[in-house]
Amino acid sequence: MTAPFHAFKVEQFLSELEHGVRFNFSESGVHPLTLKELVDLAEIDMNKIMSTRLDYPQVNGKESLRRAIASFYPGATPEAVLITVGATEANTLVANTLLRDRDNVVCFRPTYEQLSGNVRNNGHEVRWVNLVEEDGWAIDANMLHSAVDDRTRIIHVVNPNNPTGRVLSAHDRALVVSAAERVGAWIVADEVYAGTEREGDVETASFWGEYDRALIVNSMSKAYGLPGLRLGWLVGPEEFITSSWRRHEYASIAASMLSMELADRALAEPARSKLKSRARQLIRTGFDVLAEELGRHEGAFDVVPPQASAMSFVRFNLPISSDDFAMRLLREKDVLVIPGARFGVEGHFRFSSALLENQLRGGLARLNGLTGEILQKS
Repeated sequence: MTAPFHAFKVEQFLSELEHGVRFNFSESGVHPLTLKELVDLAEIDMNKIMSTRLDYPQVNGKESLRRAIASFYPGATPEAVLITVGATEANTLVANTLLRDRDNVVCFRPTYEQLSGNVRNNGHEVRWVNLVEEDGWAIDANMLHSAVDDRTRIIHVVNPNNPTGRVLSAHDRALVVSAAERVGAWIVADEVYAGTEREGDVETASFWGEYDRALIVNSMSKAYGLPGLRLGWLVGPEEFITSSWRRHEYASIAASMLSMELADRALAEPARSKLKSRARQLIRTGFDVLAEELGRHEGAFDVVPPQASAMSFVRFNLPISSDDFAMRLLREKDVLVIPGARFGVEGHFRFSSALLENQLRGGLARLNGLTGEILQKS
């Protein structure tokens, strides 16, 4: 029997509404670079780029690019890396490669529900474990222990988290590893926000090397500000990568040649460090502006400060649902945020603040304007 299809609620919301909006705070990465800005920052020789033959590239990824990515993960080889069309394809390949009949997958909520959606659409069970807002979005340890059993094939973490910006504590990392070890499950770690830390320049530690059944997903979209390249990667044991490669040939054949060429240069030093420094600067100044503007209506908003990522998961105390608040912002103020209901958590919205300050303040003034109107009528 075919499993019922479950739409990807966040991406459906974005694809239907985000284009043409004046103040778009729905994105999850830092303000994207133009091609010229990337060329200048990475000191790219455009004559070499212009001579790129727009042919099919090496299907599993350009070797020099895989070698560069492997160097980020101690002990990994280029054969342990598969280049994908964004992190989304990597997640899809994980679900298609790993899952067997009667397997279940444990995920944390709120989170970006792309892998969990693939799991459900393939007819497998998803078991949810809460992240507790009152505890700084820490893992509910009792729920995790109850959710994991001998049919658990994957424990999925997004670290740093989307939408909260939470970085797993050492205690929570140990909980995840211990739960996986207990039943032999795989840890699938989406690490696209590593390098976007709001305080300090120490990058969030990878799960690579911490557990022998760890698979790492990452991309050029978030920390690097290059979502338009649509280029991601999957890192894991070579046997698993080969199996995913076979499925990759069905899904997309390959990422584009031009994206691989540009990513190869963006990930070379000093360009890589420059891109992450740019991201951190936007994230830090952007959150300060957000916190200042949200404070204009006392008691209306509260947010656990994100430890990383370009966004915040803002709690609001208004007599309106998150869907209705988001749609009124869009219709009346030309402002787009993502309602918390799309992450399965009501009374919140996700707001991306790693943008240019004039754009940020202009849109927040409109958000505060609607907030005042709602409060006046309540």
